[in-house]
Amino acid sequence: MMKCVLFVIAASAWAQGVPEEWDIRPMVQSLKSQAEHLKPILDQIQPETWVAKGAPAEYVNQWKSSEADLRYLLQSSDAFAKQPDRLPLALDTYFRMQAMDTMIGSLIEGIRNYQNPAVADLVRGIMNENSGNRDRLREYIRELATQKEQEFQVVDKEAQRCRGALMRESNTPTRKNK
Repeated sequence: MMKCVLFVIAASAWAQGVPEEWDIRPMVQSLKSQAEHLKPILDQIQPETWVAKGAPAEYVNQWKSSEADLRYLLQSSDAFAKQPDRLPLALDTYFRMQAMDTMIGSLIEGIRNYQNPAVADLVRGIMNENSGNRDRLREYIRELATQKEQEFQVVDKEAQRCRGALMRESNTPTRKNK
């Protein structure tokens, strides 16, 4: 029985040490740094003035959502950088990035048509620069999920073996001292 407990503890400790932090943190920092380049540009966008030029009022909501999505992305990437082996944090960062990309992608057309095409190109360029990080993050999530599933299968198999051993021990009649 002690072997079972030690194996489960060792397997849990092994799972905590992988993947290596130094492999993922620079990518997360780069992702965050490039996303931060959008903040001053988003601050310059004035969708309220677009409405006077005939733009749909929805651009104002998209702009506000884009700013919120950027804040959420920066917060989730900070949390992820602190614990890069946590799959939920990796997924949160990825989904936040996807949401921001979608919202800003729509906002770019408003920037191009109602404010300044050069600013729209700048925003698109920054988003394209971060696409490599997005692709690496997606691949990392896939590998991390695969690894976590394999670890779970190993621990589950060993737990089943240990349960079987415990059941056999409890079903074995004990000898009474005579």
